[in-house]
Amino acid sequence: MKYSKRTLSVAPMMDWTDRHCRVFHRQITRHTWLYTEMVTTGALVYGDVERHLRYDEVEHPIALQLGGSEPADLAKSAKLGQDWGYDEINLNCGCPSERVQKGAFGACLMNEPQLVADCVKAMRDAVTIDVTVKHRIGIDHNESYDFVRDFVGTIADAGCGTFIVHARNAILKGLSPKENREIPPLRYDVAYQLKRDFPELEIIINGGVKTDDEIAAHLAHVDGVMLGREAYHNPWVMANWDERFYGDNAPAKTRAEVLAAMVPYIADQLARHGGHGLKLNSITRHMLGLTAGLPGARAFRQMLSDPKKLAGGDPGLLLEAAAHIRDL
Repeated sequence: MKYSKRTLSVAPMMDWTDRHCRVFHRQITRHTWLYTEMVTTGALVYGDVERHLRYDEVEHPIALQLGGSEPADLAKSAKLGQDWGYDEINLNCGCPSERVQKGAFGACLMNEPQLVADCVKAMRDAVTIDVTVKHRIGIDHNESYDFVRDFVGTIADAGCGTFIVHARNAILKGLSPKENREIPPLRYDVAYQLKRDFPELEIIINGGVKTDDEIAAHLAHVDGVMLGREAYHNPWVMANWDERFYGDNAPAKTRAEVLAAMVPYIADQLARHGGHGLKLNSITRHMLGLTAGLPGARAFRQMLSDPKKLAGGDPGLLLEAAAHIRDL
């Protein structure tokens, strides 16, 4: 199926963009591309494939982000992703965490562009869906534009046509993943220059974007914008995206309709997987920011964070919490 362009997307975020989060986000925006949490090749080649890859059909368009550095394992994992119906395979070359570095993948792969090219080629040979790369603009304190330009050029020669550029350097030692998202300065001009130097490539910018007007400003220079934490903590930021950026004038759901749509989904998931450890909070935790800024939002969050109320496992708690919001 042909989906909308990657004009807008929600970033892959560990522990956050699981399948329940993605179903919730899809209630707000029909066209935005959604990404899984990073899944390692080891988890797919040697682990429980269904647990890592299952998703709801409503999530399309959806991309599977892989973490790995062995071309053969990445090819196998990409093929699994395609077989499960994913619309894109994305290779993580941007995560700076020590755990990921120990696995010899993530941001440290930027120091080995030919290896990344080999990985991309192996995946492209294994699948017919798009293979994309998400990366930083530099490693440690190397701010040379030539470094990231040559990285992109090498990978593009292997057939990659889409690059998601987190417009910060990755500091591999001395900073936590959280600090790596905040301390290295944003340099959007680097992503803009990449688009000028590689006009045939799809360049998507990521990092620090919060508003529709900021998105529009970036789209004057690049092909797409990816939001991460802002979309998670303030999901209603996505409410106007379909109309403003995709030209879809179909009525969007209200917040109340989004919550109402999630109730049967939650009931179904608890019925299917409640006996295997799935809790009500596993789903509702992603929804706490939906009412941010509205009168009664605090009471909404408190009710959906109350262990005693959550223990009952009643999806109707969502609507009970929503009753605290006067302007839903």
